Amino acid sequence: MNFSFSATPDFDFTTYFARHLQAPIRDGLLEIPEKHGQGYIRKLAFGPDFKVTIHHYQLQEDLIIQRNTSGLGNELITVFFYNNEQALGIAYNDKPHVLFSQRDESAIQVTSNDLSSTIRFPAHQQIHYVVVAITPVRLKELVAISDPNSVVQTITGRGNSFLFFESMDAETKLLLKNMAAVDMNASLGNFYMQIKVLELLYLVFQKLSLRASTAHQTINSADAARLLYIRKEIISDLSTPPVLRELALSAAMSETKLKQLFKQTFGTTIYTYYQQARMEEAAFLLKHGRHTVAQVGYELGFSNLSHFSRLFKKHYGLNPKRFCGVA
Repeated sequence: MNFSFSATPDFDFTTYFARHLQAPIRDGLLEIPEKHGQGYIRKLAFGPDFKVTIHHYQLQEDLIIQRNTSGLGNELITVFFYNNEQALGIAYNDKPHVLFSQRDESAIQVTSNDLSSTIRFPAHQQIHYVVVAITPVRLKELVAISDPNSVVQTITGRGNSFLFFESMDAETKLLLKNMAAVDMNASLGNFYMQIKVLELLYLVFQKLSLRASTAHQTINSADAARLLYIRKEIISDLSTPPVLRELALSAAMSETKLKQLFKQTFGTTIYTYYQQARMEEAAFLLKHGRHTVAQVGYELGFSNLSHFSRLFKKHYGLNPKRFCGVA
């Protein structure tokens, strides 16, 4: 199933998607017709400049959502919270879909509406994500930071093109899970949901506000596509450290531009991102109890197991053996 739209400030995803499915909307709720799957999409509006859609469904076929640039610049900010164990495919600029994560498919994406993107959701899997659409002016009023860093300034300013990714912590995952269980027929259901959406925004902007304040580099859809490709290259073989020169050639970027845009988008350097991914992969393998500490270390390219243990403890606060005991 393919659904394409232009990300204009007045676009109502739920209404147009309901027409696409030939299904009715009742009190802001679109129930997925049985022939397409099961579940729902719920829309909430906290004013004309602050809207939310909650997606919770399982479909009979893959769903490909293509967002086309509005051509209006940054008149709308989209904050996308995807919380699911299944593969999430994200693409920019008509490039092939790139799986966002190997083990944990949760992701937070903050983007301006002048970037085209395509997201693929797999069939026969539970899909749960929340999209917050808000204008820069309204967001700036909500965040109300007296001395914002360059990231928050970029997002809440006008006319900026940006893409930021953040990892999703356990607190955010639990909040999303609880939101899915809210009884919207209750008298204060809408009010409660508004509080929870604000809490979601607080959690992501708390992280973004801690990023280093540097000059913002303008990004376009082609840049975004290249960055996701580079991210895929980094995590495709965690036993081998990334080589900046080779990555820059693959991305058709200068080394300087690649370093700047990668850190700007993902909040960390390429090598640090690689090391974090290594530790997360190690934790996954250890949790599932099918590998010894030595096997995990060697599989991830560590010839010195003491070095592996030190890095793992620095990341998780426990050495690998103790981590196995509490996992």
